[in-house]
Amino acid sequence: MKFSHSSMVSRIYTLSVSLALCSVLSCPAAAFAMHPLITDDAGTIGAGKYQLEVNGEYGHEKEDGVTTEKTQGAMILSYGLNESIDLIVSLPYLHVRATDDTTVMTDNGFSDTSLEVKWRLYEHDDWSLAIKPGLTLPTGYDEAGFGAGKASYRLFSIISKEMNPWAFHLNLGYIRNENTLNAEKDIWHASIASTFAVTDNLKAVANLGVESNRDELANSDPAFFLAGLIYTLSKDLDLDCGIKYGLNASETDYTVLAGMTWRF
Repeated sequence: MKFSHSSMVSRIYTLSVSLALCSVLSCPAAAFAMHPLITDDAGTIGAGKYQLEVNGEYGHEKEDGVTTEKTQGAMILSYGLNESIDLIVSLPYLHVRATDDTTVMTDNGFSDTSLEVKWRLYEHDDWSLAIKPGLTLPTGYDEAGFGAGKASYRLFSIISKEMNPWAFHLNLGYIRNENTLNAEKDIWHASIASTFAVTDNLKAVANLGVESNRDELANSDPAFFLAGLIYTLSKDLDLDCGIKYGLNASETDYTVLAGMTWRF
């Protein structure tokens, strides 16, 4: 069977929306880590304190003559229930554009809401351990491809080691990715990150990770490498930027990230 350019764009576009949405909804580390890192740290924000993150990213991929551009924004609000427990809520927004030589297809919309709890269970010397259960609520419009249509859940473990000026973080997680998008439901995640304090106000960050492919027909799992910077403008305000590269064909070719974190 032969497909026209527009038919191919439509099929790839539909797959791109579905997989991009699954990625947004099921990977809490991408939204809630110390941006631009994907890997989270075991730290909490403190009793009675709030933290607001406004993050954005642009992903670019070219496959079979079709260029797919994915732009994602998210607002994440965290509240310190006590010194070791944070409550976190996130609402992402997604825009997808697919083009070939003759056809352009675009769509955008708010995605499903995510709720998480980060609980720091252990802290001794320079080591800390946290767990992070989460729930995604099907608040997005699934008929348009911007909601999973079902609630999903997940559990991540986080190990951090501080060795000033270095810090290292390891995440291992499982995601039960319930959805109506014919995407993989059992997702495993592993990633490691490092930060280095270049100055009192500037940190260099690096990140490496792999996660189960949400495309049931894929024969490899997406793997990435990320590098970036975090600049502390004041004690309550951070600015960040980074770039993430796909290490295989299953990962987006490259993604540019930027964000702001405000503590109050």
